[in-house]
Amino acid sequence: MAGRFDTTVVVDRPIEAVFAFLADGINDPKFSPRVLEIAKTTAGPPGVETVYASTVKDAGMKIKREFKLTEFEQPTRIRWAETSKNLITAPEGGYELAQEGSGARVTLYNVLEGHGFGKLIAPMALRAARKDADDFGQRIKTAAEAS
Repeated sequence: MAGRFDTTVVVDRPIEAVFAFLADGINDPKFSPRVLEIAKTTAGPPGVETVYASTVKDAGMKIKREFKLTEFEQPTRIRWAETSKNLITAPEGGYELAQEGSGARVTLYNVLEGHGFGKLIAPMALRAARKDADDFGQRIKTAAEAS
């Protein structure tokens, strides 16, 4: 069974700058402490079909993940899908951005799905993600405003 978590924050930077920051997955470690390393594995600027490979620390274990950008509409929408095969994956996720005053309202969401044994632990992972969602949003805000 898949489940979703999301968070919304207002970033005090122009929407175009926030979009550019979030579109470059290399910035993920600036707001996601679980991302230990990340690299763009495709050529060119970020866009549809761009792939990022990362090593993350989940539940104390280092795990390799790979995500492909599936939608890219500047400056309002980024979507991705995890292409790696793990116990728990994010088959769908993204950012929605909207102008809010002189800043940008950012909504992040991820759908988490368990596979094999991961089906048993996915509810715990989803609870943890939902519990951290507001703090995660604040880390995005802080990192984007500092960029």
